Formats: sequence, C-alpha cells, structure tokens
Amino acid sequence: MTESEKNKCHAIIHSHAAAVAGGNLVPVPGLGIAADIVGMTTMCLALATVFGTDNLPAEVAKGIAVGALKKTLLKQPVKTIGKELAKLIPLGGQITSAAISVSLVEAAGWVMAKDLEARAK
Repeated sequence: MTESEKNKCHAIIHSHAAAVAGGNLVPVPGLGIAADIVGMTTMCLALATVFGTDNLPAEVAKGIAVGALKKTLLKQPVKTIGKELAKLIPLGGQITSAAISVSLVEAAGWVMAKDLEARAK
C-alpha cells in the first residue's frame, strides 16, 4: 500500500468509524451491529475507489464488510459482548458502546483495506 493510499484509507476509515459511533449511541441492544454493517458497507465502497475498483457492486461490498467484521469480532468477542451489554447502563453504557464500536470498526476497516488492496492486484 502506497503512502497516498494509506492516507486516503486512514481518512475513510476514521470518518466512517465516527459515523458508526453515532448509531451505537442508541440504547437498543443489537441496533449497533446493524449500524456497524451499514457503515462498513459504505466504507467498503469508499475504500474500493482508493484501489481503483469503482464499480464494486453493493452486495459484494456488504459481503466484504460482513467478512471483515466477523474476523474482527471473532478476535475480540469480549468487546463485542461488552458493547451490547453496556447499552443496558443508562448514558455511560451508551458512550462505552460507541467507543468500543469505533475501535472494532477501525480494526475491521484496516482488514477490509488490506483485502481490497489484495483483490486489486
């Protein structure tokens, strides 16, 4: 990955992680995962353009996003469970859930970026 590609990926991943955090502030367990998948699908489409894959179908992007999220969640199951259980604690739990979601989406975003880079070669 070139330095330019890395900088573009960095901006895309951080902005999408911040947007996903907003969806995770809602105190409904399970809704955060849906927000993560939607955010990661749009992130995948944006990352694909960095590597010259402008015509990536939305269903393929969703599949890549779900795959990257699964890899990340399986490596960090305690964070995933804690994220959803934290929503049961008023206010503080919602903030904790959003913060955990940001870290998970960031990690999954880099997994996705490396996968898209490999597909582009």
